[in-house]
Amino acid sequence: MSKKVAFQTLGCKLNFSETSTVSRLFANEGFEKVGFNEKADIYIINTCSVTQQAESKCRNAISRAHRLSPNAFIAVIGCYAQLKPQEIVKLEGVDIVLGANEKFNLFRYIDNLNKKKVPEIHSCEIDNVNVFLPAFSSNDRTRSFLKVQDGCDYECTYCTIPKARGKSRNETISKTIEIAKQAINSGVKEIILTGVNTGDFGRSTNEKFIDLIKELDKLDISRYRISSIEPNLLSSEILEFCNKSTAFLPHYHIPLQSGSDTLLKVMQRRYNTKLYADRVNEIKKISSNIAIGVDVIVGFPGETDELFEETYNFLNNLDISYLHVFSYSERPGTKSISIKNKVSPQKIQERSKKLHILSEKKKRYFYEQNLGKTYNVLFESSSKDKMYGFTENYIKVEHSFNSNLINKIVKIKLEIINENGDVYGVLV
Repeated sequence: MSKKVAFQTLGCKLNFSETSTVSRLFANEGFEKVGFNEKADIYIINTCSVTQQAESKCRNAISRAHRLSPNAFIAVIGCYAQLKPQEIVKLEGVDIVLGANEKFNLFRYIDNLNKKKVPEIHSCEIDNVNVFLPAFSSNDRTRSFLKVQDGCDYECTYCTIPKARGKSRNETISKTIEIAKQAINSGVKEIILTGVNTGDFGRSTNEKFIDLIKELDKLDISRYRISSIEPNLLSSEILEFCNKSTAFLPHYHIPLQSGSDTLLKVMQRRYNTKLYADRVNEIKKISSNIAIGVDVIVGFPGETDELFEETYNFLNNLDISYLHVFSYSERPGTKSISIKNKVSPQKIQERSKKLHILSEKKKRYFYEQNLGKTYNVLFESSSKDKMYGFTENYIKVEHSFNSNLINKIVKIKLEIINENGDVYGVLV
């Protein structure tokens, strides 16, 4: 009987691509993959450490696995494992903790899957992390997250990612193309380019992100999305190329973090609000139908009522499509811990609510501007009697369930916005 392995992935799209790669390694060794809530011989938890909540989810996952199968081998990998291995090995049930360099070498450290009498840590100092392994997710038939870059050379005062993932690095364009072809051969219709700082691709190979997407554009696949790209790295050349491409979709996710130049400077971001607004305006001049998503942090130390209003007004006046709102979470080892004038949890909650409401307004307005138009929709999920997919410009579309449409790209006319805020569409 084959051994059973279960995975739990926490955090970003990059983690999902890496978990899938580890999963394929286990499949090649004859393991049967089961759900994380099922009994397994080994549980692998790929962790995140961006917030305290993310770390708490990891601890809960370890506890759940140990309760479900007390004799199972439990391995912990990912950012939390790199940053706080000593904290993790104290948790009941944990057998091994692997750092950033070791997480793809799990088979080197496990023998017969017997529980360890003493939990092991295999890790190195983050300055010595220099391995880059391309990865892609393959659990979803419709789309795949393709890891093209890892690490970050930015020193944002609130962020632990450089300490968890190391310096910016990548594989060569030619090697990345090989991995992309593997993802395409798995049958997916859409590839999402992902990384810690995706636009920084090429730093370790003396290449450029624009050259990568030009080569990817030559492959036989219908759709690419760029998951997230810093505004200072989203060049006019990239915008012009993507506009001419039939495969790169009209959708950009651009981190902002604050609409106050005062706070951007304290955060040590590498742009100001003028550069950000110029980039948004440049995109919208290409086409008003291009979707733009924005990351923003509320409650950063020193964010007064006046500075929050600067952010709110800046976002309100921008022609954007939706927001991802994050509440500031104090992370050990970051510079922001020493910044005075902390914002109370109550104020953070109030500000977060205001920005979530603004996001819903922005999204609805963007959807309304697109009603009556026809788009290509890739259907990727379904419920009992409905199915859902996304247009090129990231509008979520609902349609009556039709098994013939699963994992298909079809022309849909956008008709009305339903009670859930999605768009109902009909086949053309």
